[in-house]
Amino acid sequence: MTEHTTEAAEELALILTRNGMQRMTARVLGILLFTQQDTITAGEIAERLKASPGSVSGAIKMLTPTGLIEKVPVPGSRREHFRFPDDGWPTLMSAQNEVVRLMQEAAERGAASVGPETRAGRRLTDMRDFYAYLMKELPAVIDRWQAEREQM
Repeated sequence: MTEHTTEAAEELALILTRNGMQRMTARVLGILLFTQQDTITAGEIAERLKASPGSVSGAIKMLTPTGLIEKVPVPGSRREHFRFPDDGWPTLMSAQNEVVRLMQEAAERGAASVGPETRAGRRLTDMRDFYAYLMKELPAVIDRWQAEREQM
């Protein structure tokens, strides 16, 4: 990556960090988005970021369930290779996002534990219903986006 590209990746990471993403997770995502390679190893990411392999590994574990990183088999390599998937953004906003599913399920269990008619239960039921609505509506939004993208 060039110095200019590195600065752009770090700027993106800073924006993500300011909006709630852990710093190393945001920096790893920046590397995945800005790399020109088809795949990249955790070691290469750590080297580029001048970060510890453990912190990069933790970031990879955080990004995997969101669909923003995928492990890719590379014949002949004993290292794990990763990439930002072509459908990363739609996956982030779809039912394939394990984090969203887990949030919806946690809200359901939480509402059941405190009672749906309590103040907390109403908040948790709203949370559950919001995620359920998103998961119902987002497939159509994603389909429209992909159709428009294909026409570009």
